[in-house]
Amino acid sequence: MKNSARKKIDVFALFLPEIKELILKKDFNGLKICLKNTHSIDLAEGWRYLEPVNKILVFKLLGPKKAVEVFENLRFPEQTHILNNLDNTEVAQVINEMAPDERADLFKELPEKVFKKLFSLINKEEAQDLRELLVYREGTAGSLMTTELVELKKEMTARQAILSVQENLRAESRENIYSVFVTDENHKLVGNVPLQDLLKAPPDILIKDIMESVELIKINVKSDIKKVVSRFKKYDLLDVPVVDKENILLGIITVDDIVDIMEKETTKEIYEIGKMDARGGEIISYARATTFELVRRRAGWLILLLVFDFLTGTVLKSFEHTLTSVVALVFFIPMLLDTGGNAGAQTSITIIRGLATGDVNFKNISRVVKLEFSAAILMGLIIGSVAFGRAFLLQKDFLVATVVALTMVLIAILAISTGIFLPLFSKRIGLDPAALAGPITTSVVDVVGLIIYFKVAQLLIPALRF
Repeated sequence: MKNSARKKIDVFALFLPEIKELILKKDFNGLKICLKNTHSIDLAEGWRYLEPVNKILVFKLLGPKKAVEVFENLRFPEQTHILNNLDNTEVAQVINEMAPDERADLFKELPEKVFKKLFSLINKEEAQDLRELLVYREGTAGSLMTTELVELKKEMTARQAILSVQENLRAESRENIYSVFVTDENHKLVGNVPLQDLLKAPPDILIKDIMESVELIKINVKSDIKKVVSRFKKYDLLDVPVVDKENILLGIITVDDIVDIMEKETTKEIYEIGKMDARGGEIISYARATTFELVRRRAGWLILLLVFDFLTGTVLKSFEHTLTSVVALVFFIPMLLDTGGNAGAQTSITIIRGLATGDVNFKNISRVVKLEFSAAILMGLIIGSVAFGRAFLLQKDFLVATVVALTMVLIAILAISTGIFLPLFSKRIGLDPAALAGPITTSVVDVVGLIIYFKVAQLLIPALRF
């Protein structure tokens, strides 16, 4: 599992002066002890602080197990740097000891030439396992699963099962094992036993007498990752078995992988709603970010929305006579559009989140729309009344205040309607609702809201009728 960003003190930075001093003194025994006492995650997080030449030295001084743990938690460019500076024997040792799912993730990123070179260094059994994992499309359960698991038979006793777990789990296994799974002679899944239950069971009890049903938790290998995340959340799981259409057990997905996926999805939604390039949920780290990266991830949406907002100027130009006749109308444009944009954003974020969690779907869409429209009308009346009071106090003109109030009601309904339908439309046509609906909702409200404002003014103010 790739390491998640952690908001706490950078532990590695505390050890950095000592590590640099030990390297300078060439005290490699002292450096080994220092590295041994530093957690693998902290080493991976602080890897960027080391000089390139020292990174290889430090990596070679790590024990075999720790070296693999650190390597799995590094970013791809750092992994590539290490692989390019190790000999074939050292590379083979690292990639053969990686967790199957981590190894598959690494090979998906490699250029074809490097892929072939490294693939030739993998053991026959691990190579076959890698081939099978690489078949699965990104974004499916198969692309997330690992094949490191333990299979039991239902006629085993608890004592035999525990011995089987000990024999089948390698001491250097990279995966956390929470459950063991029961299969028949054809490897078809028939049940599971939480590891804790197995350890507490009487030695002579049969596995079939303590195993649990897996019908509600098993997941098809082709299922979308969002469905996997939903299953974990609904049943509060630590792991799930992954099967094919014949119910043959292929692998497992553990909660640590799901935590990473959930963090990426949350980051992705936040960036998309904030009108930025989400890059699949890759977090913008100020420790590693460059000016060019920030501009690249932000400029695209800003330019697109700027072009869309050119329409605002066109609308204002077309109602130039209205503005010059009743200048007071200009004073309330920011208030109307900003409030409309905020109302639309509130609704779209609620709908987008509901779609992500499964609370909103096309089966309950009528209830969702009814609720939101009811809220839109009531909210429009509330903020319309406030807008009327503000406009009347500022201008002492009943007609202008009425125009502002009625427009506010209509814009609130427009904004909330847009916030409902854009995410649903995006979902229906297969696009990410956060990517499309979030940024566009405000722009739609701005343009259409101005048209509504001036049309209402022309309708209610006699001086503007022409």
